[in-house]
Amino acid sequence: MDFDLTQLAPRESYKLLASLIVPRPIALVTTLGENGVVNAAPFSFFNMMGSDPPLLVFAPGTGSPHTYDNIRSRHEFVVNVVDEAMAHGMNICATDFPDDISEIEMAGFTTESSTRIAVPRIAQAPASLECREHSTLEIGRNRLIIGEVLQLHLRDEIVDGDFNVESENLHIIGRMVGGGGGYCRTNDRFEIARISYEEWQKKN
Repeated sequence: MDFDLTQLAPRESYKLLASLIVPRPIALVTTLGENGVVNAAPFSFFNMMGSDPPLLVFAPGTGSPHTYDNIRSRHEFVVNVVDEAMAHGMNICATDFPDDISEIEMAGFTTESSTRIAVPRIAQAPASLECREHSTLEIGRNRLIIGEVLQLHLRDEIVDGDFNVESENLHIIGRMVGGGGGYCRTNDRFEIARISYEEWQKKN
């Protein structure tokens, strides 16, 4: 089947694309409101986009006003990586609580102070990335927030002395289908070594 995405309703395009581009990493983003309440919300339209400087992008869309407003006000946020142990709490953070209620408390999470920014991070997260807003793009009803990563927090057992992350110790989860509650684990993997052009020539 072929689909002309310029003619489909946005919801129909979303259902197709969000079920095809999988698994998607989950950013559990903490921000700080003007009232001092820590907001936490998960986003699966998220990924790393560069390393010099280190950049990441996530898209809160128009349905996440607390996260968007807080970042536009303070220009900083924390991306907390979600592992299997955090899954149910992360799902609670997706609830549309009033802005005077902290999702952190409702989910049973606790916070720790960040190093470079005022926004706290989630203590239970295996990794947290302190970010400063670099820029925000608004394209139609899409909002893409580009953040520069200033500080990275990792559990000791996750990284070795040569900056290698032991991914098998992360137990990160990913988002699958566009709607509903589809997730996946990321500890079932395989490896294929890259080859040089010279190696390819020998084999072909």
